[in-house]
Amino acid sequence: MQRVWLAPVGTTAPEGPTIAMPTGWYDIGLFTPDSLNWATDPQFEEARAAQSNFPVRRWQTEDAATLEVDLLEWSLNSFRAVYGGGTIEEVTPTGDPTPPSYFKFTPPAIGSRTEVAACLELGDGLKRLRRIIPRCEQAEGVEQGFDRAAASTLPLRLSVLGSDVGAPYYDLISGTWAAFDPPTGP
Repeated sequence: MQRVWLAPVGTTAPEGPTIAMPTGWYDIGLFTPDSLNWATDPQFEEARAAQSNFPVRRWQTEDAATLEVDLLEWSLNSFRAVYGGGTIEEVTPTGDPTPPSYFKFTPPAIGSRTEVAACLELGDGLKRLRRIIPRCEQAEGVEQGFDRAAASTLPLRLSVLGSDVGAPYYDLISGTWAAFDPPTGP
């Protein structure tokens, strides 16, 4: 089981890895089996001394994380997700007595991307993990290919955003992923 859920920023997050998703969360759809990627990118500065070939001190100056999947489902929600927002209008053509409706999607203007909350849900037998990202944003352009011999996908690339309230992301875990040994000592 692999899913990505999205919600407006501030939506109540699930309190556990196996309970029903709270109101406001929506499943973004199926994605290709090999496209799921989670990456962190911490940045460090180092202090050097003339007496050592190795750094004598190191400190972290930045952090970054991204969640990536290639969506297989083309829905109004997936278009908004991969473009970082935008508007959707229902359009009914004139001149036809029973016109079919269709939808017009307009990508967001520069500076108006929408932040979202995300939840990556993974399962393996009785093991369950939900990675909760309270704030993130689509931070890349969209490149679509239309190959006759392959499925056309929508690339969802979410960059984690920090906050002054709570962690930028956290995991809810159940099952026997690993024995939990709390740290001891100073």
